[in-house]
Amino acid sequence: MDEASGPQDAPRTGPHPRLLAGREVAMDNEGFFWDFAGWSEDAAEVLAAEAGLDQLGEVHWRVIRFLRQYYEFHGRAPLNQELRKGAGVSLLELQGLFPGGIKHGARRLAGLPNPKTCN
Repeated sequence: MDEASGPQDAPRTGPHPRLLAGREVAMDNEGFFWDFAGWSEDAAEVLAAEAGLDQLGEVHWRVIRFLRQYYEFHGRAPLNQELRKGAGVSLLELQGLFPGGIKHGARRLAGLPNPKTCN
């Protein structure tokens, strides 16, 4: 697949390859990384542009880095209040920073698993 197309209609049975920022990565049918380690900053920028964000600013990166560090340490995504406190951003601001909000915007750009499939 190319960078403009995603596996939107693919069944949810496993990873689907996608060319993203010049690398082939495995993603699910909703555009979430299948493998946390497959993420890169370049990939996050491509996904952000596809979602309508022209540029990821300092606050976006602070949220993305906090999400990644938290997930790497705890093996799960932070609760919204943990994210608010850790990133130093209000929940209302967090929802508005990313198209798709926290779950389908920030988590997706940070390379966390799909909220529908994580335990």
